[in-house]
Amino acid sequence: MKDRFIEKEETNWVKKNQAGVDLSEVAFVNWNSGGTNSFSGLAEVKIERNYADAQNKWRNRFVGRYGINSQEGREIRKTDDQLEVTSDFGYRRDTISNWYYSAKFRFASQFTNGYKYPDNKTPISQFMAPGYVFLGIGSEYGKRIDNLSVYASPLTYKSTIVLDQVLANTGSFGVEPAVRDADGNIIKEGENFNSELGILLQSIWKARLMENINFTNSINLYTDYLNSFGNIDVDWELNLNFKVNSFVLAKLGSHLRYDNDIKITETNVDGDEMVMGARVQWKQQLGIGVIVDF
Repeated sequence: MKDRFIEKEETNWVKKNQAGVDLSEVAFVNWNSGGTNSFSGLAEVKIERNYADAQNKWRNRFVGRYGINSQEGREIRKTDDQLEVTSDFGYRRDTISNWYYSAKFRFASQFTNGYKYPDNKTPISQFMAPGYVFLGIGSEYGKRIDNLSVYASPLTYKSTIVLDQVLANTGSFGVEPAVRDADGNIIKEGENFNSELGILLQSIWKARLMENINFTNSINLYTDYLNSFGNIDVDWELNLNFKVNSFVLAKLGSHLRYDNDIKITETNVDGDEMVMGARVQWKQQLGIGVIVDF
C-alpha cells in the first residue's frame, strides 16, 4: 500500500510569481461641477528564482510593468513602462562572515514607444532605445541580506544601447551623435552604443513597519571613471505596500532618477527644439488593485 502522504522534497531554491492589476475609473452624467470621463489601468508581473545555501546566494528577478490612461476626447496615453531583469551571485568564505564576494547583472528597457505628449507622432524613446546593461563585481554586506544589504563595486561596466537610428543620430541618452555637414546632411551615422566603466554603490532595505504595511527603499549611485568622474547618476525608489487581504493591495511609491546623459529638450518662442541640461526625473504612484501569487 502506498503512503498517503508524500514528503515534500527539500530544495535550496525559492520561487516567487506575482501578478497584479490596478484599475481606476471616473464617469460623469449631467455632473454640474464638470469633469471628464477617464479610465486608468496598470499591470505588473514579478518573477523571482532565488537560490541559497550556507555560503552561496543567487538571486534572479524579472519585472514587467505597463500602464495606460484613457480620457474622453483624447488618445490613450502610456503612464508606466518598465522591463527589467536582474541577477546577482554572492559567495562568502565561511558561515560566520556577513561579507559576500558578489557579481551583479542588470538589464533595463521598456516595451513600447514613449512620447512627449501631446505629440504622439515622434517617439522620444522605445524598446532598446534606450536599453541599459550593468555588469559589475564587488562586495556585498548583509547580516540579514534579504532585508538589508549594502553593495559596493569599484568595477562596474555600463552600456547604453540606442538601436533606433533617428534617436542615435540626435545623440539621445549619451551616445555619440551623427556628424553632419554645413547643410545638415549626415556624413557619419550616430553611434548605437555608449560604454562606461565606473563605481556603483547600491543599498536595499526591506522592513515590515506594521502588521500589514511593508516598506522598501532601494538606491543606486553610479559614477564613470573617464567621463565626468564625480557626476553621480541616481536611481532611488521608495515603496509602501498596504495589504488589505490576501488579494487586495494598496501601494504608494516614489521613483527619482538623475542621469547626466539624458538631456531635456524644450521648444523656444520660434518653435525650435533646444537641448537643455539634464534634469531630475520623478514619478509618484498611488493605487489599489488585485494581486495574485501563482
